[in-house]
Amino acid sequence: MTPQTLRGLDQPPRAAAHRPAFGLWRLGFRPFYLLASAFAAISIALWALQFAGLIRRPYLAGPLWHAHEMLFGFGLAVLVGFLFTAGRNWTGRPTPTGGTLMALAALWLAGRILVLTPFGWAAAIAGTAFPFAAAVALAIPFFAAGVRRNYFFVGLLVLLGVADFVFHLVRLQVLELPARLGIQVGLDVLLFIMAVMGGRVIPMFTNNGIPGVRARRDARLERLALGSVLAVLLADLLQQSGAVFAALLGVAAVAHLLRLALWQPWRTARVPLVWILHAAYAWIGVHFALRALSELGWLGSSVPAHALTVGAIGGLTIGMMTRTARGHTGQPLRADRYDIASYVLVLAAALVRVVVPVLTPQLHVDAVLVSAAFWSAGYAIYAMRYWPLLTRARLDGQPG
Repeated sequence: MTPQTLRGLDQPPRAAAHRPAFGLWRLGFRPFYLLASAFAAISIALWALQFAGLIRRPYLAGPLWHAHEMLFGFGLAVLVGFLFTAGRNWTGRPTPTGGTLMALAALWLAGRILVLTPFGWAAAIAGTAFPFAAAVALAIPFFAAGVRRNYFFVGLLVLLGVADFVFHLVRLQVLELPARLGIQVGLDVLLFIMAVMGGRVIPMFTNNGIPGVRARRDARLERLALGSVLAVLLADLLQQSGAVFAALLGVAAVAHLLRLALWQPWRTARVPLVWILHAAYAWIGVHFALRALSELGWLGSSVPAHALTVGAIGGLTIGMMTRTARGHTGQPLRADRYDIASYVLVLAAALVRVVVPVLTPQLHVDAVLVSAAFWSAGYAIYAMRYWPLLTRARLDGQPG
């Protein structure tokens, strides 16, 4: 690299420094992380106020719609933003940008608006069209580059679309199935994706970010951990329950906690970009353990569900959104005080939402309100902190 090149990196052109180009549509993580974080903050705040009876006009038509919007709205938006961004790195080929990316974001937004209207079929079509369209957009570079190792992501996006469509068909009284089936299958699919990506990146980020740590993976334990998630997914599809299913959930809990132990989470305390991923992944094991207890009748189903959604999904999402946004906007890979605040708030939301209803059931409504306040604050901080970075082009001149 020549001295002129180095000077160019240190001192960007005056026009770029004072009038950075608009960059929201340059790569998938930009619009979808921004939309997802703003939606997470607003949607949960409104739902908590509705749950506590503090607003007259209902925001959503019941708990299943709340679960639907956090899974197929928030969670799916983050997943698509991540896959479009990672997919370009994996294949060396372009993923949606510009007008195509704008159309996909508009489709996602239409789904969020239509579920609030009486137009059930329109909501079903728009909502399920989004994961199918994202799957096609991802399949084009994947198949062109022949990255067979990652083809399954395309199939999982399709499966999420099917789960969403089943949910809508049940709500429209076209199918006679348990109303929660589509939600549960969708959660299992998202959990499998998190388990796969967690196993790929958390040990790597740990070793790269903390000198002397030797996070490792054991092939047999990897197969057991991932296989247990697929087994739970199959059991949920077949609507299994009871002691045998509880035993399967117990095996899954042990497998994932042992997997995490090999990554040495106790040595990550000084690196927030790393410890947030470890802390969030721990909630996967907790989720399986609590769900096993629920199957035995010792807990309600809400507690393990929120261990997964608030703890694991919320924590891994905020951690990966921070890291991806920093890395792809040319920022240092180091969490600042705003990032750390968002991490602490989201994890605190999980603790309050899971622990308080178990220990003091009479404070359930208060726990929901406090947890929602923590969650909404954490994601509002992210949205406000990263808005300037996500909407302007990179100052170093690099693409994305």
